[in-house]
Amino acid sequence: MPTLLRQDGFEIRIYFDDHDPPHIHAFKAGGQAKIALGSLDVSPSLMLVQGMSAKDARKAIELVTENQIELLEKWEEFHG
Repeated sequence: MPTLLRQDGFEIRIYFDDHDPPHIHAFKAGGQAKIALGSLDVSPSLMLVQGMSAKDARKAIELVTENQIELLEKWEEFHG
């Protein structure tokens, strides 16, 4: 599971053997958010939050939205 982005205390990762829909795992301070990447026409959205504050979950969505295209490209690279 490579870390694709480190910013503001977050680590954004994609698992090699993961499933659809395309998504990432955002980790911070012992919590995690699973975020659907959406598509060029659909914004990222929360799928699951575990042990992460609502404020951090919102920030994770912002980070993913800012990097959506690159993260979608990585998902495609890993999962074809």
